[in-house]
Amino acid sequence: MAKNKFSFSTLLVFIKRMMIFFFASTLLVVLLFIYFNPPLTPLMLVRCVGNMLSAETPEIQKRWIPIDSISPNLIQAVIASEDNNFQDHWGFDFEAIKKASKLNEKGGRMRGASTISQQTAKNVFLWPDRTWVRKGFEVYFTCMIEVCWSKKRIMEVYLNVIEMGEGIYGAEMAAQTFFHKSAKNLNRNEAALIAAVLPNPRKWHPDTPTAYIKNKQQKILQAMIKVGKVEF
Repeated sequence: MAKNKFSFSTLLVFIKRMMIFFFASTLLVVLLFIYFNPPLTPLMLVRCVGNMLSAETPEIQKRWIPIDSISPNLIQAVIASEDNNFQDHWGFDFEAIKKASKLNEKGGRMRGASTISQQTAKNVFLWPDRTWVRKGFEVYFTCMIEVCWSKKRIMEVYLNVIEMGEGIYGAEMAAQTFFHKSAKNLNRNEAALIAAVLPNPRKWHPDTPTAYIKNKQQKILQAMIKVGKVEF
């Protein structure tokens, strides 16, 4: 009996220490990324492995630029398209979640309600998956970056790591690849096209938009007017 009790106590101590270690190590990484830019993301590595398994050349095209070198049009466009309340919420848009749930109950194409903060946490820290375990970690890291990072830093990281095409990551490489210009010089139409393809950038391309993407672009342009000038 004493042996079992000792083993159970040892297990509890071990779990407690592991939890402390996990919290301390993840907090340290989150704090470091306030000042240092993430060199790679799990998604980039997964895509590379996928390419190698398919006998394709793995490719990562990315170039980190500060947010001040990204067109305000693109910042406005992704907020209009992905997260209207980005500057007001604390990582989760509960109204958007309710609306998405009601629409999903009616059937048809499933809709998500992930904020830019959630997408940033997912891209920087987590593997691409749809399990509840991964979703739980997404909530954890979203809370951490909302507490530790400014909204400006969240947007800067998001626009530098998000997948924007096959092997293309970040605003600068997307702007140069699709429009042959710097991200700083993207106009409203170009910014709206990039934002329009973000849900599936490997299927759609902003330089050759389908009728569906053009229609979505127009909706984003209208929403950008409502969003107005974005200031951090």
